[in-house]
Parts: sequence; structure tokens; C-alpha cells
Amino acid sequence: MVDVIVVGGGPSGLMACIAASAAGAKVLLVDKGDKLGRKLGISGGGRCNVTNAKELDDLIRHIPGNGRFLYSALNAFGNREIIAFFEGMGIKLKEEDRGRMFPVTDKAKTVVDALVGKVREQGVAIRVNSPVERIDYADGRTAGILLRSGERLRSHCVVVATGGRSVPHTGSTGDGYPWAQEAGHTITELYPTEVPITSADAFIQSRELQGLSLRGIHLSVWNEKDKLIVEHEGDMIFTHFGISGPAALRCSQFVVKQLKKTGDRTVRLTIDLLPGRSADDIYAETMQLAREESKKAIKNVLKNLFPEKLIPLLLVKAGLREDTTYDNIPKQPWLELCRLAKAFPVRANGTLSIEEAFVTGGGVHLKELDPKTMESKLMPGLFFCGEVLDVHGYTGGYNITAAFSTGYTAGKSAAEAAHAFAPEAGPSSE
Repeated sequence: MVDVIVVGGGPSGLMACIAASAAGAKVLLVDKGDKLGRKLGISGGGRCNVTNAKELDDLIRHIPGNGRFLYSALNAFGNREIIAFFEGMGIKLKEEDRGRMFPVTDKAKTVVDALVGKVREQGVAIRVNSPVERIDYADGRTAGILLRSGERLRSHCVVVATGGRSVPHTGSTGDGYPWAQEAGHTITELYPTEVPITSADAFIQSRELQGLSLRGIHLSVWNEKDKLIVEHEGDMIFTHFGISGPAALRCSQFVVKQLKKTGDRTVRLTIDLLPGRSADDIYAETMQLAREESKKAIKNVLKNLFPEKLIPLLLVKAGLREDTTYDNIPKQPWLELCRLAKAFPVRANGTLSIEEAFVTGGGVHLKELDPKTMESKLMPGLFFCGEVLDVHGYTGGYNITAAFSTGYTAGKSAAEAAHAFAPEAGPSSE
């Protein structure tokens, strides 16, 4: 018998182990894989974006999937505490653009090794290669787990930190959802977030823009009544199937929701290629450039403003010939070119699959959990943390912050609940 069993050795599970053992609990970590922290090891492009330095309210705004649920957890163990935690273990961090925090080593292995080392140092027992069949419940509360091998492990509390269904090769295959349902929990509909967007537009299918990166653009998603749903600034890239990159990933969940809401086949997106300039500004600027180089074909003049790979498509869409020179520029098509620069259209028809997404949307219904402890309101002794929850943020350190924060809260609360349930047991009982 142990006080707390944590199922799942990702960021939230590792933090839950650290918090529970620090609170005096006897803790067992169980993971189905052969290696802990696998998803953590590939996060942030292999550099591990451990958190984001933004202020609390701004942090929560960057967690559009129920970020407000995290207020209590982030107040108890938020980004400042995460930074202090790692630096207290000798892991120096650095702040990069948009508040993203990375280890100065630029290696995720630094973070994974530190967390796993801390778990071992605090005496947490670890079982790898031990897939869980289900959670055991008895006498109206959590009683332990049953391994697929048939072995039963007893505990006063169980923390489910199994992740979502994204990036399944790291072990996130949705194992925790049926266990939650067996305890009476609702699982809200799962969907991909932070995922590349697909399009059947002719220029996508022809791959003429494949590999083209755009820096500092604004990408907008529009509803069926041509009202703006969301706009995100950042970089993006055209792919053989659609668009990707930070701006596209941030817009992806809104594409998914709009398609589901309307049942339409496509959603209209627009790219503002030149934020900060109006169409009139662009008209005046491009006309000036063309006037100054009046003998040059416009396709060459426009290289001063637009990526060369994009110019032929812009000219075709505007109804302009590539070899037109300044003296022969027609006004209306040139105005259309300037409008296209502010709202280059892409018709999205979906996204890549949930397995190919960075983050899973949906999960354990939050109304059925206590936000101050992460404990189930339906089954005493059962706790949830990390991506199994119906919480999701943008890329940039927000999801891992939510994972560490909820993991810390769930682990500490599970230790306290275990001791309250069996005070005579103490942290080292058998």
C-alpha cells in the first residue's frame, strides 16, 4: 500500500510525484513506456519551453481552452514558481521572444533529467513498462490500480496524468479518458488544437508556394457572416497540404470549431502580408517604387515588398500581367493587388488529425473537478492533471505551464487527502 499512485510520467505526472513526495506521501509512479518524460523531451523543438514569463492574466489569455479554471493552481504554483523551481535545481533559464523560457543549454534533456532526478532523489518508487488496465474503486472511493499484467497495486489516492491523444508515439493515447468515465466523469468532445491547417485551394494543391515562410503576418479566421472570429500575429509557412507555423497553429482550433458549428466545407482565412500599412499606404508605396523604376516589369519592382515566390500568384489574382511596366499599370487591378496584400485569401477545409496535433482539445469536464485541488467531485481520492483535462493553450510555454501547475496542485492535494483518509498510516506505511 502506498499513499499516492501517479499514472503517467510526463510533465504533469513528474511534477505531481515531486509535490506529493515533498508533502510527505509515499508515492509510486507508474508509466506504460520504458522512458519517462518522452513528450517533454521533444517539446519546444527539442529545447523544452518550460514556461512563459507573462503576467498571470496575460498567461491565462493565452490558454483559450478554459484557462480561467487554472487561476487557483497558477496562484499556488505558476510561472514564477516554475522558474524558481528549475533554477533551484541549478537549471538556468533564459527568456526569449514572447516571454518563452528555455534552459540555457537549449536541450530538453537537461529539464527531463532534472525532473526525473528530483523524483528519484525524493524516494518516489518508479515502475516503467507497466501499462495500467484500470483504476480500482471500492467503498465509494479510489482504491488503487490494476495493471494489464493482472497485478493490483493499492493506494489511498490516484493521480491520472496520462496526457491527451496528441503525439501518441510519446505514450499519449487517451488512456485516462475511459478510467475517468468509469468513475462517472464526462469527457468533453476531443479535437485537435495547435495543429497545421489544411486547404484544397488550387495554389496549395499545385504546391507552388510550398516551403514559403512569411514573417510577422496577421492571420485571421472569419465566420459564415464574414465577422472576424480571431486574428493572430506571427510567422507561418505554406506546406503541400495547407499552412503551418505559429500563426496557423494558433488559429487552428477556431477553424475546427467553425467547421463543426456551421457544417460548411470550408472556412475563410485571410493573411495580412503587410501589417501596419493600409491598402492606401501600399498603393502609394508600390506606385512610387514602380515610378522610380519605370522601365522594370512590375514582377521585379514588387520584390521590394513581397516574397518573390508569392508575386506571380498575387499578380494572377489581381488580374495583372507580370511584364507590365509603370506607364501601363491599370488602376483597378493595382488597387486589387493592394487589397490582396491586406487580405490574401485561403479556404481552410480542416486540419491534420488529433494524433498529428501538438495539443488535445477537450477532456475531463472541469465542472466535475475541484480547481483548488484537482480532485474529482464524484470519486474521492481520484485526481487529474495535465492534458487529460479539458484545458489547452497556445504553443509558447502555456501548455507546459498548465501541466506543471496542475501536476503540482494534484500531487500536493493527493498527499494531503491520503494522510487525511488514513492519518494513522503516515507517509511510509505498507
